[in-house]
Amino acid sequence: MVVSTVILQAAPSLSKEKIRFKVGFTTTKKIGSAVVRTRTRRRLRAVVREVFPSRAMDNVEYVLIGRYNTANCPYKELKSDIKWALKKANAMIEKGIFQSPPPPVNKETSEDEVALN
Repeated sequence: MVVSTVILQAAPSLSKEKIRFKVGFTTTKKIGSAVVRTRTRRRLRAVVREVFPSRAMDNVEYVLIGRYNTANCPYKELKSDIKWALKKANAMIEKGIFQSPPPPVNKETSEDEVALN
């Protein structure tokens, strides 16, 4: 989900065991100096601590990507954008739009290899 202040990516976890949600943060040099990138991550972590425990889905991994204005936008706007993006991403996961990839096929028993021989 792309909003004006942040990009949120979400996908079901590939872990076999049940986990609480996981969150990762990404800030690139495109958004500014090290000071700006650090401030961006700090603000994103603050919103995650406040919003995610009650709204994030278990067994889902999220990635928040900072944008050029994440470090300087009003905190209320950032929080509102993340809530909206989280709501949309969760809805897409519940509908099955994001699906885990199939497990890898063991090469020793692959049907394609058997068919070729």
